Amino acid sequence: MPNLSSVLKSEITRLARKEIKGAVDPLRKANAGYRRDVAELKRQVAALQRELKSASKGAKRAVATDEAPKANTRFVAKGLKSLRARLGLSAADFGRLVGASGQSVYNWETGKAVPRAGQRETLAALRGLGKREAVQRLESMS
Repeated sequence: MPNLSSVLKSEITRLARKEIKGAVDPLRKANAGYRRDVAELKRQVAALQRELKSASKGAKRAVATDEAPKANTRFVAKGLKSLRARLGLSAADFGRLVGASGQSVYNWETGKAVPRAGQRETLAALRGLGKREAVQRLESMS
């Protein structure tokens, strides 16, 4: 037969746990909700930072393309070939961006011909262009 003190102690422990559980459960649920809210806010901040970064890149490129290039811009055939390769465009598509034929672009790249001054300015403006922007410009031209 258990003695009175151990029965009393176990009953007090049981009641204390019951009271604590009643007080802690709402706090646990609120804490879980707050964690979800914080995680969602972190996702939103990350998305906004990505959007801001891409917008600032676009603004920098727009400023760079809005500035008038020098009238005597240099032309290097190898540079043109690497620019076209970086943009991932065919000679015909690149020519559409510049306002020339694909054959002209090929001739410029091989050194058989040199672009005119107006075309060199257009080429200089395309240097800061990214792949996505180049594709968007081609689609808008179509």
